[in-house]
Amino acid sequence: MEGVAYEQFLNLERDHWWFIGRRRSYFRILEHRLARKDGLAILDVGCGVGGMLPELARLGTPVGIDADEGSIAICKRHGFADCKVASGTTLPIESGTQDLVTLFDTIEHVDDDVGALREAHRVLKPGGSVFISVPAYQFLYSNNDKVAHHKRRYTKGELKRRVRAAGFHVVHATYVNVVLFPLILPAVLVLKLKEALFPKPDDTRTNLSHTPASFVNRTLAAIFGGEGHVLKSISAPFGHSLVLVGRKP
Repeated sequence: MEGVAYEQFLNLERDHWWFIGRRRSYFRILEHRLARKDGLAILDVGCGVGGMLPELARLGTPVGIDADEGSIAICKRHGFADCKVASGTTLPIESGTQDLVTLFDTIEHVDDDVGALREAHRVLKPGGSVFISVPAYQFLYSNNDKVAHHKRRYTKGELKRRVRAAGFHVVHATYVNVVLFPLILPAVLVLKLKEALFPKPDDTRTNLSHTPASFVNRTLAAIFGGEGHVLKSISAPFGHSLVLVGRKP
């Protein structure tokens, strides 16, 4: 990406309802499920431009890993000097050194998702935690996923099986973005039908291409973000995304 594109994405992570709601909801779930909530050694795999690093810094010392050099340059520019360019399947981190590994919407981009999870398992201390978020339901796979370079979407059962195959114990797993899902589902299905009938091979638009009007943006962020108060304790049966907290025995 051009430099301006990185800054635009950083602004999007700060201002768009989906990113705001995701941060609020995910961190409510994460913090509720952590045995210890400060002084943690944290590795954020697939950190992108660092949108989650300031929140992770409240829990300890986060280091970001991403395969994209431009993204890591942005992270360093914003004060996270120890971030590194690397692949999620070959982490440049010593074994058994991390208290928490986060993979926020990361493993769906990786060919060998179980391999990435095994690497997370390797670098964690015994008793350490992993937090994973992914898009839900392969039948919702659309041009948006292609543009974002997603390899797949997941069900809760599939994600649990992969996490267990990597050696983790599943602490909590739930669908998220539940309240808005009845609105999102028909919209995506109509969009998929439109893509099938009138394909546009060079279409690079995604569902994050436009930020809605301020009031709508705040409302959607509040709805998505507020779910974390409930979903930290229960497992929802459906939703547009999935989160899972695992623990290394």
